[in-house]
Amino acid sequence: MEEKYLTVTALTKYIKYKFDHDTHLEDVLLEGEISNFKHNSRGHFYFTLKDDNAQISATMFSTYASKVKFEPEDGMKVFVRGNVSVYEPSGTYQINVKEIKSDGLGDLYIAYEKLKKELEALGLFDEEHKKPIPRFPKTIGVITSPTGAAIRDIINTISRRYPLAKLILYPAIVQGDDSKDDIVRQIKKANADNLVDVLIVGRGGGSIEDLWAFNERVVAYAIYDSNIPIISAVGHEVDFTIADFVADKRAATPTAAAELATPNIEVLKETIASMVDTLNKKMNYKFNEYKMKLTNIDKIIDSKNPINVLEHKKEILASYNEKLNLLIKKVLDNKKNEYVLKNHTLELLNPLSIMNRGYSIAKVKGKVITKAEEAKVGDELEIDLQDGKIKTEIKEVISNGR
Repeated sequence: MEEKYLTVTALTKYIKYKFDHDTHLEDVLLEGEISNFKHNSRGHFYFTLKDDNAQISATMFSTYASKVKFEPEDGMKVFVRGNVSVYEPSGTYQINVKEIKSDGLGDLYIAYEKLKKELEALGLFDEEHKKPIPRFPKTIGVITSPTGAAIRDIINTISRRYPLAKLILYPAIVQGDDSKDDIVRQIKKANADNLVDVLIVGRGGGSIEDLWAFNERVVAYAIYDSNIPIISAVGHEVDFTIADFVADKRAATPTAAAELATPNIEVLKETIASMVDTLNKKMNYKFNEYKMKLTNIDKIIDSKNPINVLEHKKEILASYNEKLNLLIKKVLDNKKNEYVLKNHTLELLNPLSIMNRGYSIAKVKGKVITKAEEAKVGDELEIDLQDGKIKTEIKEVISNGR
């Protein structure tokens, strides 16, 4: 009997048929460690799933890979669900993965941490990019569900704190697969409208799955690119999302976001009253200051009055005149005393005065002689007396008793 040989292709197809029709291999749950992971340009995942004693090739096509919330890595322990089949070109069996979950922290948390680190490294969380929240907004925009508790809390808080502000609601889906695109669309619309001074973006509390739209990359970049300052208000106080880190201000709750977006009207009233009181005090101070200056100006004007100036000058002139008269009198008295003294001295030195006391002056040839040797016998001697002159001839000259 002639033996019948099969082709490799035929055998492989037979084995693949067996694999594909084995109900035990249609839905397989495996756990293992990832190695040789590759994420190709078309979005497919290729890796090996192994444990201590065996390994199996794994493929996850982009249809399923796009729904994975984290990026698998070599060494990561995971749980996978899929069907086991044969890859005909190589004749090897593999698992076609439809679901993959991380072992330990959870898929969403891993995806959250991964995106958080990436965006932080790119600078989306930096303080230098944060825009200031206006202190007195005229119009406040809110991006949230129109039927949730968040919008009611925000409306009530704004109405109570700052009723002067106008509120514009940009209704958005805030949960589910379509929510991230709807939130991004409303952020862009608010910026295009340019009607609000600040945006509150958020929703009430929920699980990490419920809040996941606010952990999406597209939402983070929409907040970062917004020209309008954004306050994030996602979940409860303990919930933190990527949106909280990118936003210009993070609020613990929607109510807290409304408080951050508005001043307290009661505090404003107290502040205004205090400012009015301070202003009145300053005005009174200035009034008294200018009143005093005006009084001083009146005095200056009065002192500059020509009549008053003339009277003042007259007083000064009279004072100077009195001083001058006293000075003249003093000078005259001094001169008079000086004259009397000199006159007395002159009288004492006057030869005529000496003559009055019995003295006479002898002259020879008109020259006064004071010594006997100046006279000669025979000279004519002229003697001046108090009441006249005597002329005589010298008969004898006696000098010192000789």
